[in-house]
Amino acid sequence: MSWKSLSLELARTRESPNGSPNHLYLLHLPLDASGIVDEAALEREPDRALVRRSWPDEPDISGYVVRTPRGWVLSYRPGEEDDEIVFHLETHRLVPGEYITLTDPDGDQLPFRVMSIHPLDEPSATETVGLDM
Repeated sequence: MSWKSLSLELARTRESPNGSPNHLYLLHLPLDASGIVDEAALEREPDRALVRRSWPDEPDISGYVVRTPRGWVLSYRPGEEDDEIVFHLETHRLVPGEYITLTDPDGDQLPFRVMSIHPLDEPSATETVGLDM
């Protein structure tokens, strides 16, 4: 297990038939060798599980990846109003080329593709994905 920096880009949707590299999430998560979130490592250091959301025409926002009674969420402020639900993060392989579904606070489900993964202990990892956390 090691902590990784992951980038997710919006995959093909009706509104974006070619996907959109301008709709981006950058995550810091502990992954095991198969790309599954290491929940024990995350429980030991929950403040390291970070997210940055970067969308066009909106300021970037940062927050945490947390497990709640209703599942895994990307949370940017206290409370549930801004939470984005991550579908089955506990069993989903996070490896380049795989897809993951996020549900925004309005209930819209959007597919995202894992574009890259870099070890966090690698000096260029944050520069490579543009995350200064």
